[in-house]
Amino acid sequence: MQSTAAAESAPTTVPASTFVEIAPRELQARVARGELVLVDVREPDEHARERIAGARLLPLSRFNADAAASWVSPGQGVAFHCRGGRRSLDACRMASSLAARGIVVHNMTGGIDAWKKDALPVELDTKVSGISIMRQVQLVVGVLALTGSALALFVDPRFVAIPAFLGAGLTFAGATGTCALASLLGLMPWNRAAGGAKSCSTGT
Repeated sequence: MQSTAAAESAPTTVPASTFVEIAPRELQARVARGELVLVDVREPDEHARERIAGARLLPLSRFNADAAASWVSPGQGVAFHCRGGRRSLDACRMASSLAARGIVVHNMTGGIDAWKKDALPVELDTKVSGISIMRQVQLVVGVLALTGSALALFVDPRFVAIPAFLGAGLTFAGATGTCALASLLGLMPWNRAAGGAKSCSTGT
């Protein structure tokens, strides 16, 4: 399990040589000229709600560098984006092997949030409603952690196992980019219309 806001204060360290930072306006111009392929590494429900026109979808939870490379024509580079820039940094790290194929990897600084701050257009689907998978994961984990801590403090110290289990789950999710809780929530009826999700990334 990973939780969106938490990771903003703990950026992933990615060797600078493996990718190039690119601002939204420059990215838009280079995509329009056919120099870059834009890839959205958010989850399907996020992409369904709001997306940059023409962006390919390759969720970080199912990230595969070969899949990204398959969309790139000779002479093109690839640019990854997410909501705020954390998950796309992880994608850059996971796609470091593309450099050996002559594909320059870019990270869109600030994600789709920065894109919108620059008044660049996005596509919205008003039919997709409800809370995103990521926020659902945050709410479930938060409630369980608070409940477990309260039970350990006032009822039985052994209830500390609940927040400890959640902490282990977050650690595993942070290392692998996947979690069972997000997969389970993605199967719920209220999430199926938005395409579900396979991860609970703490990134944005």
